Amino acid sequence: MSGNLFGQAFRVMTFGESHGPYIGLVIDGIKPNLPIDISMIQDELNRRRPGQSRITTARKETDHVEIVSGIFEGKTTGTPICMLIKNEDQKPSDYERLKQILRPGHAGYSFLKKYGIFDYRGGGRASGRETATRVAAGAVAKQFLSQEGISIIGYSSQVGIVRINAVDFSMINQNNVKAPDLTAAKKMEEEIERVRQEGDSIGGIVEVVVQNCPAGIGEPVFDKLEADLAKALMSIGAVKGFEIGAGFKSATQKGSEHNDVFYFDKAIEKARTKTNNSGGVLGGISNGEDLIIRIAVKPPSSIRKKQKTVNLEGEEVEFQIDGRHDPCICPRIVPVAEAMVALVLFDHLLMQQQISDEDEMRSKIKMIDMQLLLLLASRAEFFEKTTSKNRNERGMSKQDWINFASELGLNSEFSDKIGSLIHGAE
Repeated sequence: MSGNLFGQAFRVMTFGESHGPYIGLVIDGIKPNLPIDISMIQDELNRRRPGQSRITTARKETDHVEIVSGIFEGKTTGTPICMLIKNEDQKPSDYERLKQILRPGHAGYSFLKKYGIFDYRGGGRASGRETATRVAAGAVAKQFLSQEGISIIGYSSQVGIVRINAVDFSMINQNNVKAPDLTAAKKMEEEIERVRQEGDSIGGIVEVVVQNCPAGIGEPVFDKLEADLAKALMSIGAVKGFEIGAGFKSATQKGSEHNDVFYFDKAIEKARTKTNNSGGVLGGISNGEDLIIRIAVKPPSSIRKKQKTVNLEGEEVEFQIDGRHDPCICPRIVPVAEAMVALVLFDHLLMQQQISDEDEMRSKIKMIDMQLLLLLASRAEFFEKTTSKNRNERGMSKQDWINFASELGLNSEFSDKIGSLIHGAE
């Protein structure tokens, strides 16, 4: 199976199945001696953890992360970081009677057609359980992004037909649906509980806002920032739609309405836009405005309502799922969506640093300066030991030095000063 590796400069590979002994990940591409807060990784996993309220699955998992390699005494070693998360509350028996049934909305049929085999225990690799590894990797990326002042905030903006009417980020963690509007959050929870009682499920919309994203991140053609964000977020199993900025509303706008007019903000001495229909990206590259991203989350496929389908023999059957499942996945997708955005941003940030890393350039110049000084010191020491009759044979003459410097296109005043210092005793 391919497609388990994500990123170019910051590479993440995940592994494991829903009801296997472990799920895990390997991160490659991190420099050594960088501080890592392991407790922050655990905090992020706790945000996604199942069994936190009546509107999420009853599966009990601590999602305790084990650091296997790559971190020593709180710092990266430069080697691959490997993390493991044990599956503690496995109940594969819940799926035994379903292994011959093609469950609507599930990946069993498509996996069988591609691989000829499918782990039916909770969906195996196609299970939402896999997203815990993404959250762990995203927690590492978030720590480095925060050092650059970049923050990523996700929340549920819609459940069913219930939408938020206000945005107060401080309210997101004050309710079970992770909404920034407490009034809407209460209605969302009521809607989720209603469909849960019916044995059904419901979808919604999750929004992610990236604050303080620097301008200049992204590539102009195939690796556009929004293209990579779309791929990252659409790779989450329950996501069925992606938009950035005005998104699909753009189809109803005129150019005069959609264009974001620039102005110069004297307070920060930077160009800004009065509106943000572009969602913070122009030509595939960030423009310094907030990134505004939304994803459509489908209703979970596993429901208690009786459904009709066929089995592997092509026979019509009626079945009912009695396992532990989320009636709405939006609240638990919020940290997953944040993590995927973090992976994309940090990956692009690293690629940008490869183009214009001032610190690396200064380090190289410093090394060249040191080498020049060592060569000059060796030169002075050599000619200091020569006899007086050879004093006029000290390499290039001052005029030759100036002439050659001119041929190289070096500044004449600078070259004359250096020549004078070297030939000053002549």
